[in-house]
Amino acid sequence: MSDDAERLIEFVSSVSGDAYLKVEETLGDGFVRLKVSEAERRQAKHDIRSVEDVVVELLRNARDAHAQRIFVATTREGDERRMTVIDDGVGIPEHLHEAVFEPRVTSKLETMVVDRWGVHGRGMALFSVRSNARTARIACSAPHKGCAISVTADLTHLLERADQSSWPDVEPDEAGNLHVVRGPHNIARRVTEFSCEHPEVEVYLGSVVEIVATLASVARSVLEPSDLLFCDDPSAVPIWQRPAVCADAEELAEVCCDIGLEISERSAHRILAGEIDPLPCVLDAVAPRPRTPAQARPDIYRDRRSLKIAAHDLAAFAAELEEAFDVLAERYYLRLKGDPKVKVLGDEIRVRFLIEKDE
Repeated sequence: MSDDAERLIEFVSSVSGDAYLKVEETLGDGFVRLKVSEAERRQAKHDIRSVEDVVVELLRNARDAHAQRIFVATTREGDERRMTVIDDGVGIPEHLHEAVFEPRVTSKLETMVVDRWGVHGRGMALFSVRSNARTARIACSAPHKGCAISVTADLTHLLERADQSSWPDVEPDEAGNLHVVRGPHNIARRVTEFSCEHPEVEVYLGSVVEIVATLASVARSVLEPSDLLFCDDPSAVPIWQRPAVCADAEELAEVCCDIGLEISERSAHRILAGEIDPLPCVLDAVAPRPRTPAQARPDIYRDRRSLKIAAHDLAAFAAELEEAFDVLAERYYLRLKGDPKVKVLGDEIRVRFLIEKDE
């Protein structure tokens, strides 16, 4: 919006009041037709009624960006809830970092998603989040590098469940699909419900420090050793992998701040020292799945031919063993009960002596 347009709106508002700017048409008898912008603002306020609703919208946003991994870092300080959601989806170009928070801005031109939480794809999710939160911003994102969205909520205006420490109970149905059956409707439950709906997506939930440790651990499991040793520029790798390629605690703290995860240098030292355990994904935390032991890969270079020794060579070998045994027999008053038994089993030669002790 230009400066002239803003000054005009301010002038009209000062003369006629804000109500004028909300109305497209007066219909009489107290009825009006709202402007699209005002209707959208009111709808956005209705869409988000709690912090838990914000979490759901951010998860759906990551899902629709084709994310396979989503990391939710959240912490509360007084009347403030801070959240950063990092995904490995398609990412957002820098010139659209502000535009995505405007109404009707979406990447889903031809499609929309209808799930258990309603319609998604109207271009209203991030607009609704920002309309109800104290702050909402793209902390970091780029095409093909994923996205990090940070949100701060004022809990005196946007409420959350009192119990945020309890995890829900999950049970499988007849088909083996997991469902939440009980538990407070807190952040953990919403994240678990999303995970049950989308078991193909790995979702992690924890504190900022726990999520940083988890990002580093998960990334190291997929990165090549050369990526870890010779990455001079963490911004060259996807956002969710950046904590894994940091050379020291100072760099780790700086990189995490850039992606919306503020940690102290002391916490960074603890993470690099392995003092912070990485988190399991949410489904493994609430309903650990039995793991099938990995099958050992066949060694195609192994020589599977059995050892073959001619009968006359075995007989000659047994005779030499009998002579060698005579040394022990003389010293320890032993004698053989029959000939030494020599067997060839696969890649082994087994020798057996049956003995008697002299009285």
